[in-house]
Amino acid sequence: MAPTQTAALQGNAPTKNAELLAWVAKMAQMTQPDNIVWCDGSEEEKKRFTDLAVKEGILIPLNQQKRPGCYLHRSNPNDVARVEHLTFICTTNKEDAGPTNNWMEPEAAYTKLTHLFSGCMKGRTMYVVPYVMGPLGSPYAKIGVELTDSVYVALNMRIMTRMGKPALDMLGDSNDFNRGLHSTGDLNPDRRYICHFPQDNTIWSFGSGYGGNVLLGKKCLALRIGSYLGQHEGWLAEHMLILGVTSPKGETTYVAAAFPSACGKTNFAMMIPPKEYEGWKIETVGDDIAWMRVGPDGRLWAINPEAGYFGVAPGTNYKSNPNAMASVAKDTLFTNVAMTADGDVWWEGMDGEVPEELTDWQGRPWKRGSGEKAAHPNSRFTAPASNNPVLSPKANDPMGVPISAIIFGGRRSNTVPLVIQAFNWTHGVFLGATMGSETTAAATGKVGVVRRDPMAMLPFCGYHMGDYLQHWLNMQKKISHPPKIFQVNWFRQDKNGKFIWPGFGDNMRVLEWIVNRVHGRVPTEETLLGWVPRADQGLNLKGLDLSPDAVSEVTSIKEDEWKAELKSQEPFFESLGLKAPEALTLQRKLLISRLGS
Repeated sequence: MAPTQTAALQGNAPTKNAELLAWVAKMAQMTQPDNIVWCDGSEEEKKRFTDLAVKEGILIPLNQQKRPGCYLHRSNPNDVARVEHLTFICTTNKEDAGPTNNWMEPEAAYTKLTHLFSGCMKGRTMYVVPYVMGPLGSPYAKIGVELTDSVYVALNMRIMTRMGKPALDMLGDSNDFNRGLHSTGDLNPDRRYICHFPQDNTIWSFGSGYGGNVLLGKKCLALRIGSYLGQHEGWLAEHMLILGVTSPKGETTYVAAAFPSACGKTNFAMMIPPKEYEGWKIETVGDDIAWMRVGPDGRLWAINPEAGYFGVAPGTNYKSNPNAMASVAKDTLFTNVAMTADGDVWWEGMDGEVPEELTDWQGRPWKRGSGEKAAHPNSRFTAPASNNPVLSPKANDPMGVPISAIIFGGRRSNTVPLVIQAFNWTHGVFLGATMGSETTAAATGKVGVVRRDPMAMLPFCGYHMGDYLQHWLNMQKKISHPPKIFQVNWFRQDKNGKFIWPGFGDNMRVLEWIVNRVHGRVPTEETLLGWVPRADQGLNLKGLDLSPDAVSEVTSIKEDEWKAELKSQEPFFESLGLKAPEALTLQRKLLISRLGS
């Protein structure tokens, strides 16, 4: 494509930003699209893109009476989850990426991907997607521009970010924007790369059409690049939900919580308290990502950089998450779920009887009793946050909300008790750093294996994990009024492999205790590992069908299990080498000495 052709294609560019125009022209020279479309985020554009996607078979209209504005997308069966083994951090020094990331030298990565991107958009349209991560006008927001040949990506980015003209208006003539380039290529897994260049504030993704790999504002910018920027600029980019909990007296407390993917973040963020908590209210600020900075008052303040929910569908129902079900009732894109005969969606764990016949996530006929799943275990919904009945009025506040508690929690069938409070900030960072979780279908690989997942950031930390943990420790000096830190585990099992704690709305009982601890209202029992609820003045268990033995089991701290747990942490600390923070290794030694190991 000659420069004059590129200029002609860009003739409708709604910006005079010279740096942006030059970069788009350079990428178009390489990828050779037939057309360039600048996204403005308008309703007219949404209709035009949707009509095109339907015409090309990319989207399937659902029953518009049952689900107005909703559509189904089926991805390639080889392209259904994040691909951590094909995700790279490209820094000049390998040491900067650390042992938890795949590394590629930047020039080598650019060379390899340039070969793949060259001419890859011939016969296709390049969509220029300007977007804002964070509330419009927020000093904490970041701007990105994604170039993609996927109309599915453009439509998803419209839901997940503040996309289009507002982003260009906010950018103005600035050169401070993330440069994202994406092409589905031919969806060949052998030519699939998600490469992050933190030092260039750049992301190149090739060969995938799946959300986490291609919605570049989400995990790529908001966490991998965001965490790198946070370290350099003195803030935290975290894989955390943000919620506000308001008591009957009108007191609102904001909490951030880190759970690995598919471990209940969205359910917790949209929780409806049980009937015993009449007058209490949970409101969602965000369900997946938090950007946290120290405010002028010395507290930690958080914004949710996203504008939508990219949630796991299976297991979502009116019992587990009524507000999520309400959120996907309209204007939602579904990916890899099953479809009913009357054009509605279905997935395993949905309310009601399993339909006799369905069309499965690959478009094949499916009958009840089939040995295969009708919906893919990692099937998703992309829904606007504005659909959420309990969206916090602070969700779009440019300054965010003040965080009073930070919660870490994974999926553990044993060892970790229902709730524990850290003794102090350093101990809390240790609890987050050593968090283990049994793997889920959200990432490719084996399911059910316990892996160490520091702060739920193992797949998302954009630099050396040792430096990341040290950054957390260093932040204490900046936060004169730090949040209290807690660890929870909803997934403890009994000897028969059954979950002991009912979870879902009843997690409100744990949250109430956390809020009371934040405000210094209830005493605790001190254990070797932290503070736990007292039997007499602890958790409110009224109305809960749980025996005293079950309560004792779900809250128990067993020394033999914890001796094994501390020993199993050793390879993780060894993997950090000389960058393992001394304060955390001393915490571990202290716990080992307390347990007499």
